[in-house]
Amino acid sequence: GSARPYFDIDLPLVAVLAIVERTGAAVDCDRLAELGASTQTELDELSARIFDMAGEEFNLDSPKQLSRILFEVLGLKPLKKNQRGYSTDAAVLKELSHEHDLPALVLRYRELAKIKSTYIDALPRMRAGDGRVHTCFNETVTTTGRLSSSDPNLQNIPVRTEFGRQIRESFVPLAPGELFVSADYSQIELRLLAHLSGDEHLVAAFCSGADFHASTASRVFDLPVEEVTPQLRSRAKAVNFGIVYGQQAFGLSQSLGIPFGEAKEMIDRYFEAYPGVRAYLDDTVAKAKEQGFAETMFGRKRHVSELKAANAAQRGFGERTAMNHPMQGSAADIIKLAMGEVQRRLMAEGLRAKLLLQVHDELDFSVPEDELEVVSALAKEVMEGVVKLRVPLVADVSAGATWAEAH
Repeated sequence: GSARPYFDIDLPLVAVLAIVERTGAAVDCDRLAELGASTQTELDELSARIFDMAGEEFNLDSPKQLSRILFEVLGLKPLKKNQRGYSTDAAVLKELSHEHDLPALVLRYRELAKIKSTYIDALPRMRAGDGRVHTCFNETVTTTGRLSSSDPNLQNIPVRTEFGRQIRESFVPLAPGELFVSADYSQIELRLLAHLSGDEHLVAAFCSGADFHASTASRVFDLPVEEVTPQLRSRAKAVNFGIVYGQQAFGLSQSLGIPFGEAKEMIDRYFEAYPGVRAYLDDTVAKAKEQGFAETMFGRKRHVSELKAANAAQRGFGERTAMNHPMQGSAADIIKLAMGEVQRRLMAEGLRAKLLLQVHDELDFSVPEDELEVVSALAKEVMEGVVKLRVPLVADVSAGATWAEAH
């Protein structure tokens, strides 16, 4: 039961997190200052274009003034109300940007301004006396068992954007002659889906070592693998990840920008291709309804009261949560176990390399050049061997001069 994740995983990790937090991460402040200056220039240009479009100047940070511009001056149709009048949240601005160019510029402005204040301006101020940034890792905040990080939160730096890359560029190794090394799990949640569901085709796809999304596409669209186009592969990829997150046809149609009917058909065909997955997910939801909680392969429970809700939308949320918890929660357990083991080995083998960060499926290190091979091999071996699954766990390790280059 729940004692096991506590005693075997969470408790031993406390000491590891203390070591990692005490080590801290090094930040290149000159690079951040340059980034701050160029971002400010871009913000100024954006606001000038917005004011030009609106025909007047107004306070961009005031939702009230923005809604006057959008709905009165430009005459766009309000989409939803909140306590303070018409909403101008990101979802609304995204919808409105189909009608007019100004909302898209406001979205970009808000994104930049938020990242500038959260990271570019804040990181240099957050340095401690040793010149490093010491994040706090929280072990008991998330419902899934994942770690979270705060002050600064290093886990929500945008992944795929150029901007996120520039922020990662300002994280550097701890000392001259060291490299930034990043080790991350490849598709761990999908591999856990294969392991937990035991679906023979899904397991076979991972064991064959073939391109996983392409092989899904070939099964779902009933084509030989050679004929899978990049577009079909990316659709299959969206379905694969959608299934992991309990996404229904509506969500998939939104994320791929395809009609609802087409998304529904893809999901139905996915479940025909992988009947073991369908059975496993149905079974997981049924069990969670009966017990009132979902659990990971290590017995980490998550109580899901929404399964009993009268409201269908809330029940749907409960079902998606129950489906996702065994995968996301087990992945969290596994990386915690790996993190503890990696730290123990670094110390036991007298290595000078330091564990700096954990971001969901990734561990980051500062490694002296002469230890690069040993530490890369150690991280890969520990991460891949920490549990035995029906499919291989794969960790990719890369090194570079900054976090961005090692990512």
